[in-house]
Amino acid sequence: MPFLSGNELEKVCKKAKREGYGFIASNIAEPNVLIGVLEASKNKKSDLILQLSTGAAKFAGGEDLITGLRVVTKYIQILAKKYDIGVFLNLDHWKKKDMDFIKMAIEEKLASSIMIDASKESFDENVRITHEVVKMAEGKGILIEGELGKIKGVEEKGTASAEAFYTNPDEAVEFVEKTGLDLLAVSIGTQHGVSKGKNIKLRTDLAQKINNALIDAGKEVPLVLHGSSGLTEKQVKEIIKYGICKVNKDTRYQYEYARTSLDYYFEHKDSILPPKGEPDNRDGFFSDSKWSPVKADFDPRVVSKLIRKQVEKTAEKLIDQVGSAGKSLYL
Repeated sequence: MPFLSGNELEKVCKKAKREGYGFIASNIAEPNVLIGVLEASKNKKSDLILQLSTGAAKFAGGEDLITGLRVVTKYIQILAKKYDIGVFLNLDHWKKKDMDFIKMAIEEKLASSIMIDASKESFDENVRITHEVVKMAEGKGILIEGELGKIKGVEEKGTASAEAFYTNPDEAVEFVEKTGLDLLAVSIGTQHGVSKGKNIKLRTDLAQKINNALIDAGKEVPLVLHGSSGLTEKQVKEIIKYGICKVNKDTRYQYEYARTSLDYYFEHKDSILPPKGEPDNRDGFFSDSKWSPVKADFDPRVVSKLIRKQVEKTAEKLIDQVGSAGKSLYL
């Protein structure tokens, strides 16, 4: 299935909201996580929302954001053709300072949706900035996600808040009316970065109030939950009942990536690190030593395959939690 537009993503999200399930939106920065979540979504017959932050785009482009955005988008477009499921790309937490890049991404149709994050601004300024991006994308087949309220914690450099502010249901209605956005990220107690689900004061009641207020105003839009990596399975399943159709995941994949790598290298340290007493002559590649490392153990493709498989297993569990398994519109 080719990489799909916002018009198709709108159908996918509306069906999810109508039928009471959601999608995991998976942040990526390189191929291992990308291929892992693609395989999981194929196995579970679930459509897939991928996400790319400015930091991830810069990383992929050797610190050049535009190059990284173009490279990753092209990579996804080509790779997605191998899979029968729908594959979408959301630009995650792009900000006011990124307006030139957002305009370029819209003109080149490099994404299915764009999340403009002006949540740190005043309400009126948030409305103005978000509406500006909505107007940019008009008629381009790209959905726009905005955020109202502040989500505590650190997503990456430039996306951090020391405190949380819950989304007000009445303001949510006004925000949607004035901006014309397609998806709304709400703050209901989750946290970016590492957090413990049992300590998160998740306001499912507030999600329900926001959703009901939007429905009553005739402005129903799919809701988005950021900072969900610390939630328990029970909390995820509960929140999906109240209009949350997109649940973002990043930190969890990062941990699985690091943990899988660490476990592997601990297990194989004797075939990669010289034993005590042997010279650690990396420049001469141990030519002056009786000991030599085992290439089959330090080849990066070996650990990469393990990372992909672990991400795949993790994503499969997350897909089951939000209920999108077997729901692809394209099978």
